[in-house]
Amino acid sequence: MEEIRKHKPKRVKPSPEAIELAKTADTDEGPEDTEFKLAVLASLHPDKSQEVHLDYLTAYGGSAYKASQAMSSGYDGVVKRRKTGANGYQSSIQAFATQGAEGSESASPVVKPLTKKGKTLHLYTPKDVENHTPCSIIHNFLPKEDAEILLKELLEEAPNFDRGTFQLFDKTVQSPHTWKFYVDTMEAVKEQQTEYIYDGLYEAQVAKTTPEMLRVSSIVKEAVNKEVARRIHDFHPEGKHLKFQSPETWEPNASFVNCYDGGKENVGYHSDQLTYLGPRAIIGSLSLGVAREFRVRRIVPQEDASSADEQGQIAIHLPHNSLLVMHAEMQEEWKHSIAPAQAIDPHPLALNKRLNITYRCYKDYLHPKYTPKCKCGVSCVLRCVQKRKVTRGRYMWMCYANYTPGKKGCSYFVWAEFDEDGKPPWVEGYKGNANTPVGELREEKVDVDSPP
Repeated sequence: MEEIRKHKPKRVKPSPEAIELAKTADTDEGPEDTEFKLAVLASLHPDKSQEVHLDYLTAYGGSAYKASQAMSSGYDGVVKRRKTGANGYQSSIQAFATQGAEGSESASPVVKPLTKKGKTLHLYTPKDVENHTPCSIIHNFLPKEDAEILLKELLEEAPNFDRGTFQLFDKTVQSPHTWKFYVDTMEAVKEQQTEYIYDGLYEAQVAKTTPEMLRVSSIVKEAVNKEVARRIHDFHPEGKHLKFQSPETWEPNASFVNCYDGGKENVGYHSDQLTYLGPRAIIGSLSLGVAREFRVRRIVPQEDASSADEQGQIAIHLPHNSLLVMHAEMQEEWKHSIAPAQAIDPHPLALNKRLNITYRCYKDYLHPKYTPKCKCGVSCVLRCVQKRKVTRGRYMWMCYANYTPGKKGCSYFVWAEFDEDGKPPWVEGYKGNANTPVGELREEKVDVDSPP
């Protein structure tokens, strides 16, 4: 013991640069997802593994600044991860969470959240998932033979997948999993490669949707639209669409296919980009191969530095051949991730891989030729205020070149204009701007609806 005390590491005060970098990751001005914070910690503490970075980040309530300070102290015994089974078993919470009189199930969903700060609530049944998250899940979605044919097709595609990159100050950071982007026609492929902008760049890795993916797309379309209609009827106030939610039929025409090869490959907490999907986007996510945990957490309006992660997280078990529908509440009010797994059960065909198709509906009227450009001359990214209490839920167009490798961005920012159906001003039938501060009168709606 004396020998250990003699060699106890000296506490090192973090440099001003390190403090500023870590503090930036905790602000609401830039990306606040876990992947971004982990990248910050990796740049500040390259001598430690991502697992250690995640341990510290979790222990210090998601604060990159506090986690960095702790790691800079030189004491590695601060955090010990509690073992959790990635694919363990748990009985449904429905039995005690949704009981009515005399033990019968209540017809209305439970409103009171069951999650607690620092805890993970595991959900397995479709009823639990739809009652406690903005998602619904269909197990054994495709006939077994169809699921295997699609999986084999994707396994042939997977070696050609790439890792996404984004700029983090002076460093280029890679995504911890591989992916590829698909659109349904060759004409759309050419458009994507020459006209659409992603993180300030044209996306070269675009391919035409494979035959099986395209065939399954129509099946996903039918299932998703049924789930959306049921969600609106059973869960939305007065059975109506949410503000900014499109009343049109959901038509998948593009997809990102993700490959997670082994338990270490993951994606941190994030919300999907809305730039070409529009407000209140709906996504159909089909999982094939190895079962993994899909974790979600509600975004809490920021009142102080410790309020961001107050409600804990929910883990949804995604087995092979399951369709998860992320409904209109998801992207603006929740974040989601695929967590690293300590252990996985190999799949007979996919072995250690999980393949995931996220079917999306790209809106023609959100083509870059219509949307604002920043001072850099780059098409803007559409974002939604998620944490600031005063402006939460408002949409904005802003420069995204700051996060493009080799580029520096500008400070361009403008509030977006969308009507109650999520349509921008240049679309026929636009009803007037609804993307205004709470309580502000929308006089322009009267002008638009009035005869000339």
